[in-house]
Amino acid sequence: MKFKNTLYEKNESTATITINRPKVLNALNEETILEILSRLEDAEEDEAIRVIIVTGAGDRAFSAGADIKTIRDLDLSKARDVSRLGHKLCDKIEELGKPVIAAINGYALGGGLELAMACDIRIASENVRLGQSEIKLGLIPGWGGTQRLPRFVGKSVAKEMIYTGKMIDAKMAERLGLVNVAVPLDQLRLVVEEFAKEIADKPPISIKLAKELINSSLETSLKVGEAHEAEAFGMAASTEDFREGVAAFLEKRKPKFEGR
Repeated sequence: MKFKNTLYEKNESTATITINRPKVLNALNEETILEILSRLEDAEEDEAIRVIIVTGAGDRAFSAGADIKTIRDLDLSKARDVSRLGHKLCDKIEELGKPVIAAINGYALGGGLELAMACDIRIASENVRLGQSEIKLGLIPGWGGTQRLPRFVGKSVAKEMIYTGKMIDAKMAERLGLVNVAVPLDQLRLVVEEFAKEIADKPPISIKLAKELINSSLETSLKVGEAHEAEAFGMAASTEDFREGVAAFLEKRKPKFEGR
């Protein structure tokens, strides 16, 4: 695949995917989505990579959502295809066996917010504006926004945001739990890298198991979830990383987890 709309960088245990369309506020078209999917697959297969960061080029936008020029002639069939491709991207991020951090560095609107919500952790600069703006085009969120947003902010706030299309700022998003933390723009990269390093130092098998359990927790009953947790707990306890963690604790040293 020839990559035109994304940048990709690996630094030790972290891979960074940058949506590189700053002239259109990093809007997402089919070509860009396919590029991101390819980058994600590469990071997933690379055993040295333990954390993935997704961000946007420049300091104006994470992503302003779907590229309007590419969707203005939608009909029923085409619209379904656009929605399903967006679902494929967001589901891939959510189901990836490695944690994904969204570094939100500006507008995250429509599909841009849906992309961010699919990530495990969202760190935002204080200048961001977030919203599900599709209603202003006569549409509804189509990449998971009607499903994920209520899980973060509750039905009432989600309905307000989706029905009005209004944007919220970083501090409000932080209070609502839509982002984990809001920081000054000039500190965003440093804070994201610190988050990534802290997670990368942890046992990757246990991180993967925990991610799967947390993601499915709202889809199952407590009893079923506990049964799955017991199985996963047993799997974690059978790893070499568990033995290393216990040994390091008893020896009062920092553990070195190898993902085995």
